Amino acid sequence: MLTIEQVMKILPHRYPFLLVDGVSELSPERIVAFKQVTFNEPHFNGHFPGKPIMPGVLIVEALAQAGGILAHHCGGFDPQHQLLLFLGIDGAKFRRQVVPGDRLELEVLPLRKGRIWKLRGVARVGAEVAAEAELLATVAARPE
Repeated sequence: MLTIEQVMKILPHRYPFLLVDGVSELSPERIVAFKQVTFNEPHFNGHFPGKPIMPGVLIVEALAQAGGILAHHCGGFDPQHQLLLFLGIDGAKFRRQVVPGDRLELEVLPLRKGRIWKLRGVARVGAEVAAEAELLATVAARPE
């Protein structure tokens, strides 16, 4: 539904910190985005040598980035002049390791929209939940 080029028009992140490769479903009620995890990502050099595992904080960041796309779709901010900034993470749980070769599906639902956004995110590999969390974010002016 959205390509990487369209994602980059919404999110300010760039390699190596852009963690959404595309969007397969988008409505005001939910987004399903994805990240194809590859061995050549820089964090795998040190996390962990010989046993590459995607850091949990990056999985949560990927959920937050998907949430930013959802907020934009709902009219929550103008990416030319504003950013959606992280305020908090509640109830984060990590249930499955994410490794190179996995396709990480990022499902995010809005729990509250407005000046403060509350989002519920679940990251999956296939049918298995890899991580889940509730995220808080706010809209701020984009630095010039």
